[in-house]
Amino acid sequence: EWEEKKLGEFAGKVTQKNVDKKYIETLTNSAELGIISQKDYFDKEISNIDNIKKYYVVEENDFVYNPRMSNYAPFGPVNRNKLGKKGVMSPLYTVFKIQNIDLNFIEFYFKSSKWYRFMALNGDSGARADRFSIKDRTFMEMPLHIPCMDEQIKIGQFFSKL
Repeated sequence: EWEEKKLGEFAGKVTQKNVDKKYIETLTNSAELGIISQKDYFDKEISNIDNIKKYYVVEENDFVYNPRMSNYAPFGPVNRNKLGKKGVMSPLYTVFKIQNIDLNFIEFYFKSSKWYRFMALNGDSGARADRFSIKDRTFMEMPLHIPCMDEQIKIGQFFSKL
């Protein structure tokens, strides 16, 4: 039996900033490519080394919401850091950790359109036409239908093989 839960019941916003500039690689969250090094995506570093102390630290398996809308992600993409390394992300992104849910299951949930209706009803296009705006608190209220852990694992493994 599937239960309805709120995202915030098993996700927590990452607030750790790169204050000591321990991490210098800036990551970006692309709707097409997922989480990738900014240098690889843009063919150069576009972040200012002096500003990265304000950026969020993104650890392996953290999830990142990018509010930039595109044809591939009409409300912005949510992707998982599978690079095998830490990096930093602009504070324009929402970085969050998932606990007590199969990571493959939730990753593919965000690849589906199941969460679009919630976003359409609870957020809006920002001042810039290519940005979607939703408060972090509201984002964490997103309802998700979640099966038992065994079922999550089976579903996650199935989609991982595609």
